[in-house]
Amino acid sequence: MNETFIIKPFNGTYIGLFLLFLAIFAGLAAVLKKTDIETRKKTLQWIMITGFLFFFWYKYELFIDADYSAISAAAGEGAFSWWKELPLQLCNINLIMVPVSIITGKRELQSFCFFLGPIGAIFALIMPCAGFDCYSILLPRMLGYYITHWLVFFGSLSLCSLGIYRPKRSDLKKTVITVVILSFVIFLFNMLLRLTGICVNANYFYVVEPIGNPLLELLHRIIPIPYLYILPTLGILIPYMLAVTALLNRKGKAEA
Repeated sequence: MNETFIIKPFNGTYIGLFLLFLAIFAGLAAVLKKTDIETRKKTLQWIMITGFLFFFWYKYELFIDADYSAISAAAGEGAFSWWKELPLQLCNINLIMVPVSIITGKRELQSFCFFLGPIGAIFALIMPCAGFDCYSILLPRMLGYYITHWLVFFGSLSLCSLGIYRPKRSDLKKTVITVVILSFVIFLFNMLLRLTGICVNANYFYVVEPIGNPLLELLHRIIPIPYLYILPTLGILIPYMLAVTALLNRKGKAEA
């Protein structure tokens, strides 16, 4: 395959794909801002639902990709297993949670998506998992990985840019509680899969082990206990949420 199409963080192909998604969502936002709020909601809702359906095509491509299975096994993450590829990673959850948050109008869900969706996506994009770094973007698994993660990144941010959601300080407590509860439930599910032998490599949300994430690896060295080692990340998340909320509210007052 022509090396022009090799993608890795911040090379030409990577930046080009980022700019393509940026142009699509910026152009879409410019058009939708001239429409009523219901049109904006329905458009974003169906974009994300389509992305969730695309997710299943992407996972099927992983299923038939023998090279990916071998790469994953060699990296210590185990060969392909449907139990390991359920839509339970943070980014996957946001693909469906964004439209659910729009349909229900639940601010706590919208807050979760707006703050956690971009963070999860950007970590996955700058630190790709085994099998998704330094391969051609034309491989189906690579298209699936990068398209779904850029979609989560821009789709989650669009909740705010389209005027569907604007964060308030009162939302943040519920968002943090949601993160803690959801991550703990996911941890229990991981342990169930591991202890029963159904999937000994289950690691949704990376709450059991860090697997290649430098920040999580550092925390794991300090607190080498599954699940507990990720809790210090709240010390980053909470100030980030407070800063973004203050900035957007100040901007909103200036524009009023």
